[in-house]
Amino acid sequence: MKDPALVRLVGGILALLVVASAVGAVLARKARSEAARAKVANLNARIRAWWLMVGVFTIAVWTGGIGSIVLFALMSVLALREFVTLAPTRREDHRTLVWSFFVVTPLQYLLIAIRWYGLFAIMIPVYAFVLVAVSNVIAGRTDRFLERTATIHWGLMVCVYCVSHAPALLILQIPGYRSNAKLLVFLVLVVQLSDVLQYVFGKLFGRHRIAPVISPNKTWEGFLGGVIAASGIGTALWWATPFTPAEALAMSIAITLAGFAGGLVMSAIKRDRGVKDYGALIAGHGGMLDRIDSLCFAAPVFFHLTRYFFTP
Repeated sequence: MKDPALVRLVGGILALLVVASAVGAVLARKARSEAARAKVANLNARIRAWWLMVGVFTIAVWTGGIGSIVLFALMSVLALREFVTLAPTRREDHRTLVWSFFVVTPLQYLLIAIRWYGLFAIMIPVYAFVLVAVSNVIAGRTDRFLERTATIHWGLMVCVYCVSHAPALLILQIPGYRSNAKLLVFLVLVVQLSDVLQYVFGKLFGRHRIAPVISPNKTWEGFLGGVIAASGIGTALWWATPFTPAEALAMSIAITLAGFAGGLVMSAIKRDRGVKDYGALIAGHGGMLDRIDSLCFAAPVFFHLTRYFFTP
């Protein structure tokens, strides 16, 4: 509460939700057909879920660094669980999965808490890579060994390593900039707004599909409209970041493009496994991975761009 910029940032998000709720209420009263009522009900379910998600995220941010680290650690566990549920793992992989859930994941976030960037950056790409392979070898089954081992490690990379870069923003030492929590809010806000606005523009103006087989609802019109609008909002929020307006624009474009790529890749996995959603944890949104698929790719891109250009 001592940071006015953070208060304004979170206040703006809450104001957006108030407007969205009001629009949802008006649409619910005007809906006449059964199809229209179903669409509005889905919209309002999504808005209610956003209220819950924003509330939890706001509490985590205001409790300080440890709250954000714990929140994203829980998100990683839930996302990894959803990923493993769809993955071609076997009983012999259970030991490796125990290591992944109860050792590798907590250790990755502990490294953020103690600010050990050197090990944080390589622990999963190097040491977990070795651990997963060796653990599967010890299990003694060689059928589909490469597929099973690669799948578990890829799940750790996406659900834990990539996601952990979001709270890792809190450990960056940026000269003249205080309260890195604003950077975390900036990342999540721009990426999630890009998702929402791509959906809205796609519904309103979408005609030309980008990848019909992988994600039939993604269109060029929705993609361009969402990326441009979200990048414009990110530019307008430069005052909450250590960036100039031009730098905020460049950063926003980078993370919205990375987020779009993440959404496509995670959709390809769902199509491969023959499912619509990764789960049903969040009403109207699907599973945890359905909600953070864009963040999986955007978080490491944003973290390393910020670290490279804005830290000593």
